[in-house]
Amino acid sequence: MVEVAPFKGIMYNKDKVGKLDDVMSPPYDIISPEMQEELYRKNDYNVVRLILGKVMPGDNEKDNWYKRARKLFEEWLKEGILVESKKEGIYPYSVRYTIDGEEKEMKGFFILLKLDHDYKAIKAHERTLAKPKEDRLRLMRETKANLEPIELLYMDESDEIMRTIRSNLDGPEIDVVGYDGFRHMLWRIEDEDVITQVKNLLKDKILFIADGHHRYQTAIDYAKEVNAGENDPENYIMVVLANMFDKGLTILPTHRLIRSKMGLDEIERKAGKYFEIEKIDVEGSISDKSREIVKSIETEEEHKFALYSRKGCSVYTLKDENIMEKFAPDKSETWRTLDVTILHKLLIEDVMGIKDVEKEISYTRDAREAIGLVEEGKFDLSVIMNPTKIEEVRRVAEAGEHMPQKSTYFMPKLLSGLVMRRF
Repeated sequence: MVEVAPFKGIMYNKDKVGKLDDVMSPPYDIISPEMQEELYRKNDYNVVRLILGKVMPGDNEKDNWYKRARKLFEEWLKEGILVESKKEGIYPYSVRYTIDGEEKEMKGFFILLKLDHDYKAIKAHERTLAKPKEDRLRLMRETKANLEPIELLYMDESDEIMRTIRSNLDGPEIDVVGYDGFRHMLWRIEDEDVITQVKNLLKDKILFIADGHHRYQTAIDYAKEVNAGENDPENYIMVVLANMFDKGLTILPTHRLIRSKMGLDEIERKAGKYFEIEKIDVEGSISDKSREIVKSIETEEEHKFALYSRKGCSVYTLKDENIMEKFAPDKSETWRTLDVTILHKLLIEDVMGIKDVEKEISYTRDAREAIGLVEEGKFDLSVIMNPTKIEEVRRVAEAGEHMPQKSTYFMPKLLSGLVMRRF
């Protein structure tokens, strides 16, 4: 059973911080060092100081960015830079953006979600790694807060939940342009009848984690660490919920960048038992090449990806899905027929013999970057992928299985700094 609750949101005081656009930030896990510097310069109160502060020379157990984040959070609340709502509520959220020339709008809402320690009503599709969990756990211990949301999806073909939430909305309380150039809008609902309706509509749903697997598990670890009771505030997490059927959701492919001592000829010779391999000529600028390669692998039925090196480019098409039964006999058919698992099991692990994926493989969602970094000699190969379908994410999660790391990249990313919550 899914249990949700309203909460007293903490929001920036625009009278004290100036332009709200300048205190917002991307999620912590997509902030590069260059972007961190830019956000620091943008405004003294930018939320990056709370979610991903700078590491300083001489940092130690008694003085580090986690402790500085706690101090800032407390100071900003005391000084009225951040203001906590007097009443509990839920916070409708909307992102308007354009991708590949198409205008879209993703609708969701901020709410508290009771932690499902056993992942029965809340399903994950990615494995978590120890290092990111430890980082977020240290921040949670210090701040005792949810400083940015995670995103989960529910299934509601009739869209009754969203219609209930948005039936009486006026103009947004916050209306900003994020780092991504997208328009992010936030409202507030404190009407107890509406909140009760939303609770009842959600209670029998299954939720799927879209973004925030590490932070969700961190919240569970923290709740256990402090021996949180069933209804204690530490046993809840601030989330954005969105409808899986929302056409405003987009999944982008995540392309692979590979370091390999194996030559292209040897890879193709070994991979020939699993794939039809077709060499293609790609010419022009990096942008021209990326467009041509992406177009060459477009398909609804077949399993295709492109392998790019400085020597050329080839399209790999799986010969027979049944091959995967040998490599993953204990997995569901859905898992075995994901492009990303076919790539990892057959090409990366079996053909290329790569075992330490974290060391040998990097990721990018930009096909131009995937090609450019190979051209620059920073990687030997790149694999250009098609995006995972949202229905595949649902089926894998329902089966209790996990995709390889970086199988999905949901768009739009949630904006950090709109609303926070403390325990």
